[in-house]
Amino acid sequence: MSDRVWIRRAYDEPTHNDGYRVLVDRVWPRGVSKEDAQLDEWCKQIAPSTELRKWFGHDPERWEEFRSRYRAELGDRDDLVEALVERTRRQRVTLVFGAKDTEHNQAVVLAELIDERRHSAE
Repeated sequence: MSDRVWIRRAYDEPTHNDGYRVLVDRVWPRGVSKEDAQLDEWCKQIAPSTELRKWFGHDPERWEEFRSRYRAELGDRDDLVEALVERTRRQRVTLVFGAKDTEHNQAVVLAELIDERRHSAE
């Protein structure tokens, strides 16, 4: 994770250093109010498809296949990914997610892709 892209759980306390906070889940995190989330954007369209999310089920043994499938889905949402890449050129972006697993979730994959795009363009 770079200094321009952070990842935080929706249940973590937002900080003044988070920059632009965007929820990257298709489903709103249970028990979190909109006020507490302090989001700048909820980008449901960039989240994994419902089918992929259900198939993955946050099973670490399915992680590599999930990463591959999700990256393929993101290929169809290039405009949304590129908008986040562009935003990181101006400010820090914090990808917010609701899953308990902080290592195996869509925000991790998305952050990797954003960082790759930023570095390939430099």
